[in-house]
Amino acid sequence: MNQQLTLYHCPHSRSTGVLTLLEELHAPYELHVMNMKKGENREPAYLAINPMGKVPAIRHGDAIVTEQVAIYLYLADLFPQAKLAPPLGDPLRGPYLRWMAFYGSCFEPAIVDQWMKNKPADKQACHYGDYDTMFNTLVEQLSKGPYLLGEQFSALDVLWATAFRWMLMFGIVPKLPVIEAYVQRVNSRPAAIAAHEKDGALAAEQAAAA
Repeated sequence: MNQQLTLYHCPHSRSTGVLTLLEELHAPYELHVMNMKKGENREPAYLAINPMGKVPAIRHGDAIVTEQVAIYLYLADLFPQAKLAPPLGDPLRGPYLRWMAFYGSCFEPAIVDQWMKNKPADKQACHYGDYDTMFNTLVEQLSKGPYLLGEQFSALDVLWATAFRWMLMFGIVPKLPVIEAYVQRVNSRPAAIAAHEKDGALAAEQAAAA
């Protein structure tokens, strides 16, 4: 790949999942590390990259991609040799896109509403329907395992297992055996271990410099 690929990263944040994905893809990349506790992701230099001030974001040549689902889709297609995204024409391409979209459009909004104890919206008007139906639909798919696309490991699993890992730690999702086993399965892969070690070292450096 001729164009430089940069991940704008804050340790122990959503961008840890993209770091893991880059390791899974064996992609050449550079890290632009920021300290979220110091608000470096809210400074003008980064707001020029993402006005929302959120991580992750990537720059690939002149292209800037924000929003984590978009980043996962972009990177997995950028490195097809890693086979982490079913190609066009593959019967799994549709389910792959479905569960990518489900994360951002249904899962996270429902989880936040539940966690914040927001009053449930009318099921007919709410974009994710209701929490129980959303969560049961997801658990049913996970139960088919071992991965969200059955036997095929994909970028989907990096996204979901990274999110579940943090949510289990903070009690945001229930500790169901199917979820715990899934998280263990994905996060015991060499790429995930390498990414978490790198992320932990960066966090430790920032803490020591504080």
